[in-house]
Amino acid sequence: MIRFIVSRLVGMVLVLIVVSLITFLIFQAVPLLAKSSPVYYYIGKAPATPELLKSLTHRFGFDQPLPVQYWSYLAGFFGKNITDGTSAAVACPFPCFGYSFRRNELVSTLIGQAVPVTISLAVGAALLWLVGGLLVGTLSGLKPGSFIDRAGMTGALAAVSLPIFFTGPVALLLFVYTLGWLPDNDGYVSIFTDPVGWFTSLLLPWLCLALLFAALYARLTRSNVLETMNEDYIRTARAKGLDRRTIVVKHGLRAALTPIVTIFGIDIGGLIGTTIITESVFNLRGLGALSIQSIRDMDLPVMLGVTVVAAFALVLANFIVDLLYAVIDPRVTV
Repeated sequence: MIRFIVSRLVGMVLVLIVVSLITFLIFQAVPLLAKSSPVYYYIGKAPATPELLKSLTHRFGFDQPLPVQYWSYLAGFFGKNITDGTSAAVACPFPCFGYSFRRNELVSTLIGQAVPVTISLAVGAALLWLVGGLLVGTLSGLKPGSFIDRAGMTGALAAVSLPIFFTGPVALLLFVYTLGWLPDNDGYVSIFTDPVGWFTSLLLPWLCLALLFAALYARLTRSNVLETMNEDYIRTARAKGLDRRTIVVKHGLRAALTPIVTIFGIDIGGLIGTTIITESVFNLRGLGALSIQSIRDMDLPVMLGVTVVAAFALVLANFIVDLLYAVIDPRVTV
């Protein structure tokens, strides 16, 4: 087991290095191909004179070969001092993603402010869609053709057809502004400051975001349960006289849930960096909103930092999925 974990951790590091290299080349080399300078996207303004542009290019190391620049970028992740030459140097401790001269703030600070919002949104919605999707899909798969099956799949089809930019405003109009069941919270409330306010401010985003994914998980779970319950080993378990609960829970669901775990790991990891629409609808300043703003401002350090963090979340989620395989499916060995 230890060897398996170590090999997966090494794989995580290699994937992150590859992602950081590709991201670096895209954002660092493309301006050069366009006969521009990355300086414009670092300091947030055009240098006043060609001499100043040349000085800043040298200060940031953009006149060095790309391999040297990339190595400097990786080494700087463990901490460095940053300055544009016109102000005092800013200490950037580990993990150092750079400095946003447009916002006059460390990128790690900006990401640190956005991550709790996105994690709260992603984890809460994921729990809702996982429980709801598995419950509806399992009941539909165990009773195909029944009223529960037809109602569940009809609801799933309707839910998967409704985008978040439609369900979000409708939910706000109905439950906040018309019925007044939920308060009109202006943005994110920290769970450590006000747990009740945190829950009420995220309840509608959770439900709207979970609605789409729950529908997909319900349909997938139904298909897996139907296929698994017709396997030979299930018929053998029935022939042995095992009770229905043991057959369904111990032998059926464990095998049926393996593909669900795979997709869940990818979805929850990818959701960390892709909750843009949900955050925009409900005025939540998470990683999605930060990435959109950095693209609008052409703020290169922030774009690089958010991309690496989103990649790390996806890789970490897949690492956890690999560990869960051995627990859920006994056929998987480590």
